[in-house]
Amino acid sequence: MRPQVPGLEQAGYLINETIFSLTARPERLLIMGGGPIGCEFAQALNRLGCRVTLLHKYDRIMNREDEDAAELIQQVFLREGIDLILNARPLQVEKTAAGKLVKFESAGRAGEIEVDEILIGAGRAPNVEGLNLEAAGVDYEPGKGRGVLVNDFLQTSNRHIYAAGDICLPYQFTHLADAAARIVIQNALFLGRKKLSALTIPWCTFTDPEVAHVGLNEAVAEKKGIKIGTFTKPFSEVDRAVLDGEEEGFVKIHVKKGTDKIVGATIVGRHAGEIISELTAAMAGGLGLGALAGVIHPYPTKAEAIRQAGDLYNRSRLTPRLKRFFTWFLSWRR
Repeated sequence: MRPQVPGLEQAGYLINETIFSLTARPERLLIMGGGPIGCEFAQALNRLGCRVTLLHKYDRIMNREDEDAAELIQQVFLREGIDLILNARPLQVEKTAAGKLVKFESAGRAGEIEVDEILIGAGRAPNVEGLNLEAAGVDYEPGKGRGVLVNDFLQTSNRHIYAAGDICLPYQFTHLADAAARIVIQNALFLGRKKLSALTIPWCTFTDPEVAHVGLNEAVAEKKGIKIGTFTKPFSEVDRAVLDGEEEGFVKIHVKKGTDKIVGATIVGRHAGEIISELTAAMAGGLGLGALAGVIHPYPTKAEAIRQAGDLYNRSRLTPRLKRFFTWFLSWRR
């Protein structure tokens, strides 16, 4: 996706593919977009010695992630020396003798910054033009980010044609494209009735620390009117994380209010993308948070934080009335 900024095409820019063709390090780099692509490249290139400025249209980076997770990563970025320009939109780009001048508006105020290179990290749009889909009777929406239109079985408007991957899916992940391809094979070739909506989809942003997510977060749950209970275990209280000096981060698990049914989770920390799979498997298999508290985890491991979050859930079930009963019962047993 290319932002429609006057002068950008003439000045030139990099995308997440062409940046790997660089043969010299840009001293000053502006990244447009503070989503997963923008954030991963911002931290990596900053650590390689570029002076990185990240320009993002929202008031915080990683705006689709859990607010606490995004705030933690934002503070890491600031600590590492990445400049953040938030609530901002680029207005114009001019090529200069010393580089490229980017004019922008941030929180209603005008500003400008001169850089050597610009990296566009605004995401990708489905490439459907030129496929002659009309001739095949396949409906699509060019320029709207939706691409080929499919039903829950990944069938297009031509029932003999299916689609999978970034060209039709709401999330553009390699692992989701793989899962969608498996659905298509079963439905198209073996009379299957597998549904896209039945998938439990995790994702991970590979910053340092990583941010891994599955299911709902608090903001989405509130928007959908779903009441949840939240149980958080900071890695500063997990022995392996303390031992490894990786105390920054947490495991946050959401359950449907009044039950132990897991509806979402966010993990921030080293190897969060590895740890989230246990929660994804629990959600896909219908295993509740209370049950995870009874799963023995090797000690010391960071995944123990999941079991400890389960302990927090079980303790929450100990109401004052139940506590009084157990106090009486144990006194009587004595």
